[in-house]
Amino acid sequence: MTSENTLRDKLQAVRTEVARAVVGQDAAVTSLLIGLLCRGHVLLEGVPGVAKTLLVRSLSAAISLETRRVQFTPDLMPGDITGSLVYDARTGEFEFRRGPVFTHLMLADEINRTPPKTQAALLEAMEERQVSADGSSLPLPDPFMVAATQNPVEYEGTYPLPEAQLDRFLLKVTLNLPERDQEIEILTRHAAGFSPSDLAAAGVTAVASAEDIQLARAEAATVQASPEVLGYIADIARATRTSPSFQLGVSPRGSTALLNASKAWAWLSGRDYISPDDVQALVLPCLRHRVSLRPEAEMDGVTTDQVLTSLLSTVPVPR
Repeated sequence: MTSENTLRDKLQAVRTEVARAVVGQDAAVTSLLIGLLCRGHVLLEGVPGVAKTLLVRSLSAAISLETRRVQFTPDLMPGDITGSLVYDARTGEFEFRRGPVFTHLMLADEINRTPPKTQAALLEAMEERQVSADGSSLPLPDPFMVAATQNPVEYEGTYPLPEAQLDRFLLKVTLNLPERDQEIEILTRHAAGFSPSDLAAAGVTAVASAEDIQLARAEAATVQASPEVLGYIADIARATRTSPSFQLGVSPRGSTALLNASKAWAWLSGRDYISPDDVQALVLPCLRHRVSLRPEAEMDGVTTDQVLTSLLSTVPVPR
């Protein structure tokens, strides 16, 4: 077995481990893995109680990543995330005390319950993978990923994320309520004594490491994209810019995000090239947070996902 297959098998095993704690969110697990492979960040949206936080904690346990959790609240300050200068009475000097962002996997819980000023504190960390403090730049660990959860924006006490910060997320994944058989499985596990706070008791064990993620990134980067597929991605992006339903289309950053995510998905699927199917599978999670509906489209009850799906059917698919 080649080292590439071994790495791929390890990441496939991560899904199995996460499934010991989380029922029916396979797409979200895959999205988090793609985020790690692409050095990207993932936004998880869903109503309270659909296992957003448990999903991230389970992934961290299965890959043996250092994880820090921050509960975002209206009174959270930027320094509570990045760190702050603290006076040391013993030395008579100020020293920088690192915040929870200095970790491999930062769980930003309910990120849209804090005002935009604090949300923006993550921008430098997410984009530059560093924190500026006292005139110097402090690098963040590698790998580093922000896995943020948020409630739908119509819920009371939420603040819409600024467009600049939304664009920093590689993927936005929507977690739906479970189907009936999945909910019965959840109830069965809880009836047998499952506790979300004790992942070890649920049988979740580490099957991969931070080093495995770094090696897998190098393998995924070798996945090839033909000129036809590159043109397909560009045409999809351009279609969002000319759609009468959107007032804001996808920027080139969105196009490159779709390319990189497609490469990671193709690698996870065991191929060394991107197919149009890979691109289509990732259009919604890659682009849904990078476009903005016109008010008249919202009044008609149209959703972003519906418009993107409709656009996808109008773009010629390369052979």
